[in-house]
Amino acid sequence: MTHDHDLELRPTPAQTEAALDPPPGRTGGDLVVETLAGLGATTVFGLPGQHALGVFDALRRSDLRYIGLRVENNAGFAADAYGRITGEAAPLLLSTGPGALTSLAALQEARAASAPVLAISSQVPTAGLGGGRHGYLHELPDQAASFRGVVKSVHTVRAASQIPSAIAEAWRSALTAPHGPVWVEIPQDVLLAETLLPVVTGVDATPEEPAPRVELTAVAADWLSRAARPAIIAGGGVVRADAAGKLRQLAEALQAPVVTTFGGKGAFPWRHPLSLQSWLEDRHTTDFLEDADVLLVVGSGLGELSSNYHTFTPRGRVVQIEADLGKLEANHPALGIHADARLALQALLETVRPREDAGAPARVRALLDRVRARIDAQGLDLEQRVLAAVRRALPADAPSFWDMTILAYWAWSAFDAGRPNTMHSAQGAGGLGYGFPAALGAAAADPTRPVLAVSGDGGALYSIAELATARQYDLNVTWLIVDDGGYGILREYMTDAFGQATATELTRPDFVALAESFGVPGVRTTPENLTADLTAALAAPGPSVVVLPAVLRMFAPTHRT
Repeated sequence: MTHDHDLELRPTPAQTEAALDPPPGRTGGDLVVETLAGLGATTVFGLPGQHALGVFDALRRSDLRYIGLRVENNAGFAADAYGRITGEAAPLLLSTGPGALTSLAALQEARAASAPVLAISSQVPTAGLGGGRHGYLHELPDQAASFRGVVKSVHTVRAASQIPSAIAEAWRSALTAPHGPVWVEIPQDVLLAETLLPVVTGVDATPEEPAPRVELTAVAADWLSRAARPAIIAGGGVVRADAAGKLRQLAEALQAPVVTTFGGKGAFPWRHPLSLQSWLEDRHTTDFLEDADVLLVVGSGLGELSSNYHTFTPRGRVVQIEADLGKLEANHPALGIHADARLALQALLETVRPREDAGAPARVRALLDRVRARIDAQGLDLEQRVLAAVRRALPADAPSFWDMTILAYWAWSAFDAGRPNTMHSAQGAGGLGYGFPAALGAAAADPTRPVLAVSGDGGALYSIAELATARQYDLNVTWLIVDDGGYGILREYMTDAFGQATATELTRPDFVALAESFGVPGVRTTPENLTADLTAALAAPGPSVVVLPAVLRMFAPTHRT
């Protein structure tokens, strides 16, 4: 008996001839780049290293575009952003030991933010695996163990024939919701050895999309349809699932106010009559959400920031839609629906009964008025003017990448992202140095739009070497550096907690002169000139740096202690 899929697996005569007569001189490294190309990759990030030279040599024989950064962690941030912007798995090529380990902080951010990164690392030769017997340079007793607690999955290769399947399996893992970073490691001798295996021409690695159970969405739809005061918290899962349109349809059908988490910026229109915006570090917003008799949480685990530092205590029923199984009911009891946000929202749209609530927009306006009055009473005009200047300068469709700096903390709550998948920050794991290298990855993903990076002077020093990368590849990134002479947010934290700050003041360079030494134009600006200077920099092709000397302060969050 012949099945249809049997016919699909039968090679054509031309495929058979090519498979039986592969071109000479190919290595395990060629199998790596052929597999990546077969999966649809077009761009790879990374740094070469001694044990990884086999795969880098193979790049020379491929059509893959290589973007080389100066520090492995920054290469990881660039791959992270490429994955966020494109929705594709971003290959990250690393060498053994120190090179691999230097990427850990970036991979932690990718895991926390569900960014699909495919990290491929070399290993010591197979004879040295198991630890310490041969004393190879860069050798670790168990390199993969350093990554198991950080990435979604680890895939080990010990022979050339394993390379295509291992990379395909890792690719599928990275793109299966929840997205995330994955790890593949291949020994040096396997990458260098010649292979007679056929050229890899196509690989099937279709990711899975967890679909909701119908009995759960039926209950959720009934609760929401009968609710008196429904509300919605929209997280990053909505953005990653490209489900913003479905979220808006559902909110309007239910007349349910929506707040977006810091990771979900842009998931719901900022000026919509039902938009609570993103004021999560605010007691008024927390009270509003606690008062909901049915709260729908989509694509968020309600972690520390999304729950107003774990002070949020819902009093009504909670429905939580989450692709990451481990986050279901991790912080609050709920009707937990393990599903991709887009599929679950579609199921609810097909099941809910529309409800009328003419008073919902008025309640939203009243809440935002209370938030605005609280912020305005704190004497923070400079901070609000600076953030507004950035918004005016940034084109509506241009992505922005924010480091862990005071202006970014403001942006989480107060910045209108404009569109889904345009505002990104390092708030997943909270490491410094994310903004600029991530922006470079986004510019590599889409060279038709300018990209904005925002850093403080402390975070900028983590990634200053990537000015060379920006210049080498002529990437359209404008880097706004807010220079306050130190680690500004830590200065505030320590002063508030202990009366004075320690280890927060920094000797820093002349950032404009430093940028110009790399051949990157720079300008020093003021709050009054910021919009004009940023607008000009973003409109000019290639990289640029805008430095704003300013000491900004955080607004006071309000939550129960």
